[in-house]
Amino acid sequence: MKHLLYLLAAVLIFGTVSCTSTPKEEKKADATEEVAVADNTLTEKEKAEGWMLLFDGETTNGWRAYNQEAFPDTGWFVEDGKLQCIHSGLGEAGLGGDVIYDKQFTDFHFKVDWMIDSGGNSGIFYLAQEIPDKQIWYTGPEMQILDNESDHVDNMLGKDGNRRAGSLYDLIAPDPQNAKGAMQWNSVEIMSYQGTIVYKMNGETVIEYHLWTPEWKEMIENSKYPDFNPDFANVAKTGYIGLQDHGNAVWFRNIKIKEL
Repeated sequence: MKHLLYLLAAVLIFGTVSCTSTPKEEKKADATEEVAVADNTLTEKEKAEGWMLLFDGETTNGWRAYNQEAFPDTGWFVEDGKLQCIHSGLGEAGLGGDVIYDKQFTDFHFKVDWMIDSGGNSGIFYLAQEIPDKQIWYTGPEMQILDNESDHVDNMLGKDGNRRAGSLYDLIAPDPQNAKGAMQWNSVEIMSYQGTIVYKMNGETVIEYHLWTPEWKEMIENSKYPDFNPDFANVAKTGYIGLQDHGNAVWFRNIKIKEL
C-alpha cells in the first residue's frame, strides 16, 4: 500500500512540474524572437561586423554637396529620421544639387532605403570622382531610382527597362524588376568587390556585372556614355557614394556601409 501511495505522489508531482513548465518554455521562446530595430541605428551584430552608419537620422554630418565643401543650404533637409531632397518644380534642375558622403570607398557593402515621390526620379552613385565643372553622373555608375508606375519618360526610354528602378542606369535592367511604387520604401544594397558589382533590391539580387572587363568596355562603347565622357569605361577603383538631386522629391534612411 505504501508503495502505491508513493507512486501516486510521484505521478502528481511530476504532472504538476510538467504542466507548470510549459509557460516558462513559451516565455523563453518569446524572448528569442527578433526585436524590431530602430531606423538609422546599428545592431550589436552590425557593429561587431564593422558596419558604419552614414546617416544618424538627425543631422547631415558627413555629407556635403558634390564639388563643394559644405552641405547645400537649400534643396535637402532632415525630417522625421529621413534625409529628403525636395521637389523643385523645375524639371531635372534641383535646388540643392547632388550630395556625397565625405569619404571614398573601394570594396564595400552599401545599404539604404529609398522612397520616391509620384512620377519621381533620382539615383545612387558609387565609385564617383569629383571633377570640376562636371556632374557626378559623368564620373561613376548609377543605381537608378524611379517611380516605375508613372508616366516618367525613363519608363519608356532606354532598352528593355534599363532606365527603371534598380537598373545600372541606361546599361543593364534589373532582373527581377521588383521595385515598389511611389511613396513606398524600397531597400537596396550595392556590393563592390575587386570590380564585381552586385545590386540587391527588396531582398533579391537583381544585377551582377564586372568592371574593366572586355564585356564591360564593349557595353560602354555601345552606349551613350562615350559621347559625354570618352573615359567612362575606366571607372575608378575608389570613389564617393552620392545621392542625386534630379528635381523630384526623394527620401533616404538607414544609410550604412561595411568596407570589405
